[in-house]
Amino acid sequence: MVMHFPALGSRRSIIDRRAISDRINALALTHSGDPTQLRGMIVKELKGALEEGRLEVAKRLAAKPTRGREVVTAFAFLVDQILRLLYDATTHHLYPAGNRSTGERIALMAVGGYGRGEMAPHSDVDIGFITPWKPTGWTEQVIESMLYSLWDLGLKVGHSSRSIDETMRMAKSDLTVRTALLEARYVWGDRALYEETSTRFDAEVMQGTARAFVTDKLAERDERHRRMGDSRYVVEPNVKEGKGGLRDLHTLFWIGKYVNRVRSVADLVDVGLLTDVELRQFQKAEDFLWAVRCHLHMITGRAEDRLTFDLQLETATRMKFIGRHGRSGVERFMRYYFLNAKIVGDLTAVFLAHLDDQMAAKGRRYIPSMFRRPKKLDGFVLERGRLSLPSDDFFQIDPVRMIEIFALADRHSLSIHPSAIRAASRDAGLITAKVRKDPRANAAFMEVLTSPRDPETVLRWMNESTVFGRFVPDFRRVVAQMQFDMYHHYTVDEHTIRAVGLLARIEKGDLGQDHPLASEIMGKLLSRRALYVAVLLHDIAKGRGGDHSLLGAEVALSLCPRFGLTPAETETVAWLVRYHLLMSATAFKRDLSDYKTILDFVDVVQSPERLRLLLCLTVVDIRAVGPGVWNSWKRQLLGDLYESAEELLRLGHKQKGRTERVVVKQEALRQALGLPDAEFDALRRRLPESYWIAEPDDILIHNARHILASGETQLAIAAQYYPQRGATLVTVYATDHPGLFYRIAGAIHLAGGNIIDARIHTTRDGVAIDNFLVQDPMGGAFHSPEQLTRIRNAIEDSLSNRHRMITKLSARPLSRTRAEAFQIVPNVLIDNKASNRFTVVEVNARDRPALLFSLANALFQSKVTVHSAHVATYGERAVDTFYVTDLFGGKIESKARLQTLERRLLEAAGGEANEALQRA
Repeated sequence: MVMHFPALGSRRSIIDRRAISDRINALALTHSGDPTQLRGMIVKELKGALEEGRLEVAKRLAAKPTRGREVVTAFAFLVDQILRLLYDATTHHLYPAGNRSTGERIALMAVGGYGRGEMAPHSDVDIGFITPWKPTGWTEQVIESMLYSLWDLGLKVGHSSRSIDETMRMAKSDLTVRTALLEARYVWGDRALYEETSTRFDAEVMQGTARAFVTDKLAERDERHRRMGDSRYVVEPNVKEGKGGLRDLHTLFWIGKYVNRVRSVADLVDVGLLTDVELRQFQKAEDFLWAVRCHLHMITGRAEDRLTFDLQLETATRMKFIGRHGRSGVERFMRYYFLNAKIVGDLTAVFLAHLDDQMAAKGRRYIPSMFRRPKKLDGFVLERGRLSLPSDDFFQIDPVRMIEIFALADRHSLSIHPSAIRAASRDAGLITAKVRKDPRANAAFMEVLTSPRDPETVLRWMNESTVFGRFVPDFRRVVAQMQFDMYHHYTVDEHTIRAVGLLARIEKGDLGQDHPLASEIMGKLLSRRALYVAVLLHDIAKGRGGDHSLLGAEVALSLCPRFGLTPAETETVAWLVRYHLLMSATAFKRDLSDYKTILDFVDVVQSPERLRLLLCLTVVDIRAVGPGVWNSWKRQLLGDLYESAEELLRLGHKQKGRTERVVVKQEALRQALGLPDAEFDALRRRLPESYWIAEPDDILIHNARHILASGETQLAIAAQYYPQRGATLVTVYATDHPGLFYRIAGAIHLAGGNIIDARIHTTRDGVAIDNFLVQDPMGGAFHSPEQLTRIRNAIEDSLSNRHRMITKLSARPLSRTRAEAFQIVPNVLIDNKASNRFTVVEVNARDRPALLFSLANALFQSKVTVHSAHVATYGERAVDTFYVTDLFGGKIESKARLQTLERRLLEAAGGEANEALQRA
């Protein structure tokens, strides 16, 4: 009989089937008259064996934490033995049949991943009960009893019960059933029945359907990738279903097995679908991915396949990854994970190329029309429409060709044959310092990077082949490097390549609706090459320990001359890398209506061209972080900062432009409201200049109508959906008094809202007009009629003192957030130079519910007046900036007061909200 798990050692320490079988037989002798009681005792015996076996397998994983194959094999072996024992006990003791007819036969087979002999700790047990024909009373009793027993054992069972004919019918019509049966394996029962099923599946289902199966499987894979984020570099990957995960490796095996009838992965070498080296890569990647998946199951106690931030930490620790060379253990672990996911991607491409060559009729596919066929190929050849090599040593003769093939592919919009990509990967080590300095190589690289066509795709090919990292060693250091935070969705190399692609799309005009200002500016740039190189290098120094902007500027100074940039372009690139975070930090964390903010920003930028370049770099950097990070609010803030700075640069530091802008806004509001001149002038005079600068036209109209409608009322609250930001705009018009801001913040939290931006104004006659943008805690819309009513009532109750705010907030449980996986040390920065009128307080802390309330309460306790608040979140990190004065309107300059303010804010930012509430 075939041994299913030949590599598995010390089997009896996992489960001793013979000893358990003897114990079950003894139980059957003493309890033969009561099948129900006997079944309970059999289940109890098997449960103990299952738990002991699981403990033994867990011990093996702890001893060899990166050897996943051993563990999944051991689990499959353990379940095999449990099923065999249960089958024997059910058919011999619970439902013994004296003279069975030919129809009273059952074959028990494992299907799917379990059929392959691989099982993660909490995976489903996928089994098939095969009967010769329709089920008889006896077979139904046996199958039902076994299923109940398996459920009592706590196993999740995926099962089917079919005759052989039914099985064939289902396999022909359903791709999932066909794939599961492809890996069917005999476990126990009637062997002849299993063999007949296997033979008929081969002859009736698989014969002549290979091409359709491959097409369906690849379509299924593409749909799965699309669902999972379509990148193998998402920072919370799905180890099983994600791109570069286990399912991709299994798809290769399924296709190889279906097309070439191979029995194991190693057989793929014999049929020419993998080389020996690729087989070893396949096995190594699979071993590692299985280990990660087993750890996830063990840590969570369930079938968890998503490597979330909190699980990354625990898994990295269990797999013995420790911090080294400026990278934490978890970052090193995730980098290794992404490198393995990349190997899976490379193997997929090569495997499918071999398969394509095997299956497609020569010369039939991928042939461009005669008119598109490029005349000059610089020695390369076209193989069925794809760039290929005339000889296997073509790159070895002249390694510069490894860069030129990508430039050629871009120039003629051709794809590259996977055999050429494979040769480039193999020969990438020949890219030495001499090749890197070669003007031909650098010209070809710059042609790809600054291509007006599709630089993103070609750069990704370069990266996948490892040529990119070999040619730019600084880039190689960030390949597969993740950043352990909730803000960045991709690894550094993937983020960079996406940013270059976005820049090209903006330049082509594809994103004019999303980025009208950047699209308009791109056509006016004088330093286009410098911008593309700056986008490539802006994060090049991440993971080195230290400020990546400063270190990246140094890298730019050494790399740019090599790329062929002039000294002036080199200086521009280094400046852009050095200050690539300046514009977003100013726009999102500072008050743009404060003239000093714009002056300080312009003081660093100094020229209109640099301003244009910095805007484009900032836009693509934010947008390439991941889906949902860019929004219209960020676009508006960056646009406001750009216009203010451009005006200042154009006017030579005169404040005339600011006054003009206020006049234009006032005139637009006058037209929209249609008020008599005297009435409008009275309203205009009540509102300070900073208010006119800070608010966009639509908010000015909304606020003015709200003020006019409220008349003499002491308190008026409006809440309505604001689609431009995907948030609810809450406007509070009330007599200003100390503590107003913290009371509103607390009320909004009580109503279940999360403040994402707050702009606080006081009219010249002492009335507050405060605008808050509110979402739900998960970043979703907060605009159902009940929610809007709840928020209005909560603010009204709070400001009318109908309840004690602190008591109500203490009673509200705080929801746990994913941010809790991260340790962020709170930091408070107090700056008296950033504004001429205000003290600027910036608080960095881990984001959590009611954080803004806690900080606002601390400011109230410190007896300061908040004039504006700017709320920015970067994943798990919140950066809240407040423009404050003392109660008399002056800056806070006393050292003792500043120290007390800093201490209170640190306590509010670092402690749990309830502690702050108790102190309040």
